Amino acid sequence: MAERPEHHELPLDARRLRTGESVEGALVAAVIDALPSPTLLVDPDGIVRLANLAWRVAVDAIDDPRFRVGIGGDYFAMALDVMRDEGATRALIQDFRRLAQGERTSVSADYGFPTDEGTRWFHLMASRVDQVGHIVVTHTDVTSRVQAERASAWQARHDSLTELPKRAHLHELIDQELERADAPAVAVLFLDVDGFKDVNDSLGHDVGDELLRQVAGRLLGVTRGQDSVGRLGGDEFVGLCRECDLEGAEMLAQRCQATFDQPFELGGRTHRLSVSIGIAASPGGRRDLRSGDLVRDADLAMYAAKAAGRSRVRVFSPELRASVQGKMQLAGELRDAIGDGQLVMHYQPILHVPTGEFNGGEALVRWQHPARGLLSPGEFLPVAEQYDLLVPLTRWVLREVTRQVAAWHEQGLDLVIGINVHARHLSTGTLVDDVLAALDDAGLPPTHLVIELTETSVAQDPVSAAAQLTELRSRGIEVSIDDFGSGFSSLGQLVNLPTGVLKIDRSLVAFQQGQAAHAAAAIAAIVALARGCGSQSLAEGVETAEQLALATELGCTFAQGYYLARPMPAAEIPGWMAARGGGRRRVPGSVLPAARAVLDGTRREMRD
Repeated sequence: MAERPEHHELPLDARRLRTGESVEGALVAAVIDALPSPTLLVDPDGIVRLANLAWRVAVDAIDDPRFRVGIGGDYFAMALDVMRDEGATRALIQDFRRLAQGERTSVSADYGFPTDEGTRWFHLMASRVDQVGHIVVTHTDVTSRVQAERASAWQARHDSLTELPKRAHLHELIDQELERADAPAVAVLFLDVDGFKDVNDSLGHDVGDELLRQVAGRLLGVTRGQDSVGRLGGDEFVGLCRECDLEGAEMLAQRCQATFDQPFELGGRTHRLSVSIGIAASPGGRRDLRSGDLVRDADLAMYAAKAAGRSRVRVFSPELRASVQGKMQLAGELRDAIGDGQLVMHYQPILHVPTGEFNGGEALVRWQHPARGLLSPGEFLPVAEQYDLLVPLTRWVLREVTRQVAAWHEQGLDLVIGINVHARHLSTGTLVDDVLAALDDAGLPPTHLVIELTETSVAQDPVSAAAQLTELRSRGIEVSIDDFGSGFSSLGQLVNLPTGVLKIDRSLVAFQQGQAAHAAAAIAAIVALARGCGSQSLAEGVETAEQLALATELGCTFAQGYYLARPMPAAEIPGWMAARGGGRRRVPGSVLPAARAVLDGTRREMRD
């Protein structure tokens, strides 16, 4: 409303009351006229008895005939004409009548009406002023406040980056659909962008934000008009498909995948990405379902799509939930097992090929499950990775292995033992401190420990990996790259890593029939690479005499595999070593003819 002009002349309505018979009325008129907000005095029937100057000025400024009500006008009729919600307005008028009768102490409400400049909002406040039932009604312009509140409420419900509904608002929309009286079929799509992290990490968050905006635009472009798309956070989006059965949801998911066929223009370059999608649907009539149920189930299906190789679509099934619940239960049991003494270490001896001596080994964790028996790493390490248990598990392994190796050292059995470390531990930045703490607690010299990391794990962040591995080697702890040759990492990155051993992946050592030449060439190349970098080489997965012969002739420093020794509990290691001449074992003479035969065959394959 416009501000009241500065002059002292009372308006006509106030002068008429002031010259009347009631002194009290004249006083009320003066008080009302002094109020800065547009104010009316109405009787119990809603007839206007007084209008102050601010009201008259406001009416002139609004220039809307619906507001031109003065002395003798019907305020209630004006309210019904102006306010949008007739039901709420009639309820407000009824409250006015109760106020006039003394049944209420005050009445307040907010209302808005459209103008050429947009909707204007007013806060109405009414109070009873006498026993007759006259009511003073003030109208305060609160347009700025309402706009600010609505903007704040919109921002609280929508993602500022993509302008899509946020998690809470999205759940509200899904619940509203599920609670409809007719309860139609509803489907939820859970979408996760494959490769988003690589873009975000390599090109920066600004480019990552632009990618999310483009993804949001594409999803809105392929969904139907009655559907909703929301962003849960990161690169996770959810689609609400109204009145949509499972078949329709799958067709929509295919359209979402197809929109990723077109490359994204990011940072001046084109990038090809894909999307993994999980689907959960309600067939209709399920009043017991909530939004959290559908979103959770779609999320589980999306993770199944990721596990199947990305860029896939998976539909939720009860079997999928049972599988996840089983993993969750196993994760909880593993969390307890780490501290309850259920984990045990087995050790697989490693042969030093030039001397024929077993002077080291690899530590391999096992789980002595109280109900399922002895579990191999493959049965619980994926669960440990999924539920963030790898780091506490590795810390337990470090403490247990260093304690055991120190005990052997005191018995006169000097072995160098390797411990596998996951990339997740590298990313924490605590690897060096954790290793040093375990060595210090056990009183073990650092030269008795080897930290093994896979080729792919160090390639994820070679700069950070190099810094931590350099620190370990400076403390006397050897570093080994495990499964070398199984990935496609940059050799330029790997040769710059401070490593002492390259472990040749078993897939190269266990060559298939007719592939001896190719295997020999690959192994020879890795052995040469290791020597050129000042490192040693170890052949993993040696299962036959022929494989050992090939590794020996090609110059591998170490060999490891079931042909030489199986993993065994710590208690068996001293006896096993003693039975082989005080911890020494020469390469069997019977291997030499096999080695010559293998090498002769290899040479023939290479000539052919």
